Amino acid sequence: MKKTICLYFQVHQPDRLRQYRFFDICRDSHYYDDFANRTILKRVAQTCYLPANRLLSELIRKHEGAFRVAFSISGSVLEQFERYAPEVIDSFRELADTGCVEFLCETYYHSLASLVSGKEFKAQVIKHRDTIEEYFGVVPAAFRNTELIYSDDIGSMVYDLGFRTVLTEGAKHVLGWKSPDFVYNNPRHKDQKLLLRNFSLSDDIAFRFSDSSWKEWPVTAEKFTGWLHGSGENDEVVNLFMDYETFGEHQKPATGIFDFLAYLPEAVLSDGGFEFLTPSQATAKHDSVGDLEVAHPVSWADEERDVSAWLGNELQNEAFSKLYALEDKIADIKNESILSDFGKLQESDHFYYMCTKFFSDGAVHKYFNPYDTPYEAFINYMNVLSDFIVRVNDAAAMAENDAAPTKTRRHGRR
Repeated sequence: MKKTICLYFQVHQPDRLRQYRFFDICRDSHYYDDFANRTILKRVAQTCYLPANRLLSELIRKHEGAFRVAFSISGSVLEQFERYAPEVIDSFRELADTGCVEFLCETYYHSLASLVSGKEFKAQVIKHRDTIEEYFGVVPAAFRNTELIYSDDIGSMVYDLGFRTVLTEGAKHVLGWKSPDFVYNNPRHKDQKLLLRNFSLSDDIAFRFSDSSWKEWPVTAEKFTGWLHGSGENDEVVNLFMDYETFGEHQKPATGIFDFLAYLPEAVLSDGGFEFLTPSQATAKHDSVGDLEVAHPVSWADEERDVSAWLGNELQNEAFSKLYALEDKIADIKNESILSDFGKLQESDHFYYMCTKFFSDGAVHKYFNPYDTPYEAFINYMNVLSDFIVRVNDAAAMAENDAAPTKTRRHGRR
């Protein structure tokens, strides 16, 4: 049986906040740096999304459907595509039309809701699922949570939403002696299959590809195909999961990253021992080799492979707890502006900017961070959140006042 190669890309850009000062609170409730968001989105569209999509379309045609990939595209970036680069959506639709691309489901706002609120998490997943169907004409059948965050509890929430295929990290502290290159299952739901990222091979492309000091540099398609063989003689599926911005943005065209991608399918397929499948196809083909218990959340971030990149210090936890403390109050407010801002303020990136520890992929993402220090990120976010709290309280009071006469009339009829 041929070994499966599962190639998946994450596509996301956050709604970056403008410099929001204390004296802006209750004076100006526009929180976003429109210039930075537009400039970065349009730049990445030209360096990554458009050329990479063209290349993938060519490769799918060239290999007559034998080359397949998967994407998870956040609702946040889809909204920015609509505003600033609608041609990117068209290019993803062209990929969808090939029938060789699977679109996965995730939280609409690329949020950490799965860690704190089952209700908000479910709402965002459903919103994202419906949005993907609207844009690309397909209903997602597989799920990947923000930053590949997963636990048995999260798996159960996703199971209740109908997803039987879930992507997550092949974390060493969870796997132990086991290999990530097999299909596993949630012990609570035997028919929910897990695909685990082979972080070593994935990071060879995402982070080490252009490192000339690395002993394996330069990486060619033929060399990488040899590494796929070396993942294990009896292994069944190698999952290569990475940010799509790897191609042309994190790894610049001058590094040869597009040439590598162009030749990789031919090198892999000509070997005869491999085939490319989408996540849903991979779990349909391969049986689970056993339970994988994940008691505490794992992610694909830094060496710990946990959630400490977003919730690892007091700054992050204070901002996070104050934001989600508003959830019940917001549920009673029918204000589209507040609901949209609540979603955007949940984006994991805001909490990532407050991280005070060093982690291995920090240098790659540094230029996407608009703050010089995590403390600046915290202060700016809390200023925004202070204004947002006032708006929520005012809207809640107004909603309560509007409802009061109705209650009086009901009592009167009695």
